[in-house]
Amino acid sequence: MKANGSVFKYGDNVDTDVIIPARYLNATEGAELARHCMEDIDKEFIKKVRPGDIIVARKNFGCGSSREHAPLAIKCAGVSCVIAETFARIFYRNSINIGLPIIECKEASERIDDGDQVEIDFDSGVITNVTKGESYQGQAFPEFMQRIITAGGLVNYINEK
Repeated sequence: MKANGSVFKYGDNVDTDVIIPARYLNATEGAELARHCMEDIDKEFIKKVRPGDIIVARKNFGCGSSREHAPLAIKCAGVSCVIAETFARIFYRNSINIGLPIIECKEASERIDDGDQVEIDFDSGVITNVTKGESYQGQAFPEFMQRIITAGGLVNYINEK
């Protein structure tokens, strides 16, 4: 599995309330959630994001409430992966459950800048910053997690079995 795209860069402690503001939590469709993704931290995000783009952040991405709406909004906005130094534990689990690839990598979270072009190899965990000509070793996905993500999430994976 691979991903590549342009980077949207954020800092520490990006919480679920700025990923998808609480005022939109009555929406259940991914497309509706995506229209409001990141709007309280980056009003231009949804206008600029393209399928395959990547979010890079620093520490504790996805902190806050345990809502699945946050990773779902990101995935439905077209983001192919989120890279961060660390993730909130519940966000990490919810991301895998809905099929959103996420990778922890301190070096990538520090070195990658907004707008950089990045390629990710999920099998090896290698993150390549094409813009800077640098590579970083992220945490590779175990094969079973790749199968869940490829299936589009845990429910789809179980239904295929």
